[in-house]
Amino acid sequence: MYWPFTNGQYTSQGGTHQSAFKEHIARTIKEFFGKPFELGDIRNGLVAAIAVNVEEPVFESQTKIKLGSTTMSPNGGLSLNKFVGDFIKKEVDDLLHKEPEVVDVILKKILESEKERKEIAGITKQARERAKRANIHNRKLADCRIHLNDPKGDRQEESSIFITEGDSASGSITKSRDVNTQAVFSLRGKPLNTYGLTKKVVYENEEFNLLQAALNIEDGLEDLRYNKIIVATDADVDGSHITTLIMTFFFRYMQDLIRGGNLFIATPPLYLVKKGKTERYCWSEEERDAVVSELAQGKESSVSIQRYKGLGEMNAEQLWETTMNPETRTLRQVTIESAAEADHIFSMLMRDEVPPRREFIETHARYARIDA
Repeated sequence: MYWPFTNGQYTSQGGTHQSAFKEHIARTIKEFFGKPFELGDIRNGLVAAIAVNVEEPVFESQTKIKLGSTTMSPNGGLSLNKFVGDFIKKEVDDLLHKEPEVVDVILKKILESEKERKEIAGITKQARERAKRANIHNRKLADCRIHLNDPKGDRQEESSIFITEGDSASGSITKSRDVNTQAVFSLRGKPLNTYGLTKKVVYENEEFNLLQAALNIEDGLEDLRYNKIIVATDADVDGSHITTLIMTFFFRYMQDLIRGGNLFIATPPLYLVKKGKTERYCWSEEERDAVVSELAQGKESSVSIQRYKGLGEMNAEQLWETTMNPETRTLRQVTIESAAEADHIFSMLMRDEVPPRREFIETHARYARIDA
């Protein structure tokens, strides 16, 4: 997990400073041990903040989320890679020679990562073969034409992928989308509950492997294909459960996507209130009641209310207007204010222990709305 900064600004997609850090931290540790460790095993589980000050930095996007500078100054000054490398080699090597307890912890972590990597090597190969076939034949992914990692163009940051469930919802979203910038990944049902599972078990799950392949994030976020990953499920109990399972997957295995601001939840309306030719969408019971009260004035035809329980109940035009159109939709961004608090909630709700979950349900049941 990396937190890269340039001149005090968070560059969520990393860049040359992050790449230099990843290269040199792994090589320095490898040289210290003098063993043929894989660099990926050394970096696995690493948490780091990288901050550099660069004169007139060059970024690879208008939003300045990925550093492209290769030197510390525009007039051909010190190589950024060498600057980071020299600093890492001196400071980390000094630390390793002075702190034997730290060395023991690092070595144990590397060996655990190496063991896990070898265990899942065959599974990973099978998963990539499935993903390669899926890119050609699988109907789960209705891809778009423009991607975040495209080398040229001016709409890459508009690229998004909608993760949805069921033929009805997926069909409606696919019909209403902008095929240039909006992709759709269709789940076949409730995804695997990944809380507490090993990476080996998750790799054996075909659906999550196909999702990782679609996002192109198996080897890191540098080549992420979509700027926005949007969970779009039905507004009912099953839809909420599916959203929770998907968030669990990202929280446990891809927190960098959440911390980078890439994960969102779609907010389709719950109600359509009509009176004559007037139509108003509502996203809560309170808003619905207010609109009904407003439209009920006068002597015109009565007010009708339609409750949307599924995305498939809206036609393509309605879905585009309320949920898909970047200019009119409302997305809820998934953030982690406190990783410890979030982990506690996921642990309580998703693991096998029943008593904490029962206590939570009994405490909050009065606030729940269940549609019959």
